[in-house]
Amino acid sequence: MKKVLYVSLAMLLFIACKETKKEEATSEMADTTITTSSASDALTINPISHATAVLEWEGTTIYIDPVGGAKAFENQKKPGLILITDIHGDHFSLETLDSLDTSMAKIIVPQAVADKMTEKYRAQLEILNNGDSKMYNEITVEAIPMYNLREEALNFHTKGRGNGYILSMGDQRIYFSGDTEDIPEMRALKNIDKAFICMNLPYTMTEQSAASAVLEFKPKEVYPYHYRGNPDVSDVSKFKNLVNEGDDTIKVIQLDWYPDAEY
Repeated sequence: MKKVLYVSLAMLLFIACKETKKEEATSEMADTTITTSSASDALTINPISHATAVLEWEGTTIYIDPVGGAKAFENQKKPGLILITDIHGDHFSLETLDSLDTSMAKIIVPQAVADKMTEKYRAQLEILNNGDSKMYNEITVEAIPMYNLREEALNFHTKGRGNGYILSMGDQRIYFSGDTEDIPEMRALKNIDKAFICMNLPYTMTEQSAASAVLEFKPKEVYPYHYRGNPDVSDVSKFKNLVNEGDDTIKVIQLDWYPDAEY
């Protein structure tokens, strides 16, 4: 009987510690959904998971890299604009697109993604190559290069295949890095209000590389995302410290991109 009691107490302590760690991590995060206002307009950011987000601005709902099936978007408005960065399964899911009502959406993709789309989407596609831009409902979308630099990672994301994106909406410029390292094209960005920056190994970059790039192009706000790696999770607190040690005027905002995980 005593043995069973000891085991039960140990399990309770383990669960309590686990929940405390989760609460501590969560307390450092912003609300799941965040609305920010500029001088002339408001932007709502809904983190879905990993690389997937939903933005709302001036009546337009934008899906970034929609994956996760219909359930992931059950509380979201129908998209008017969909941006897909790359062909990998954490960015592009034909099954997810098929499960959603995308009938009114313009779908902006790189050529490599377009090559994997079915005929039903052909009329909705807008293909952007690195350096191209397109206007949609007063939103300018610019395709930015995303690729690897490290020799051992070159085959993960080859130069020219995928797109990062800059969205110019009103007086705000929002950058989504997609899967990339701290490439010269990122470091050369100008006038970015909000930057969504990936950091996960072995596929993208370290916290140090991400922070170094951010300190060079100096966005007003930076949102770490896409930080689950294999097998580890990137240290977002370390990234924040590195950024703010270099420039304490850059605001680092952590949203909960993994709501069902312990990190």
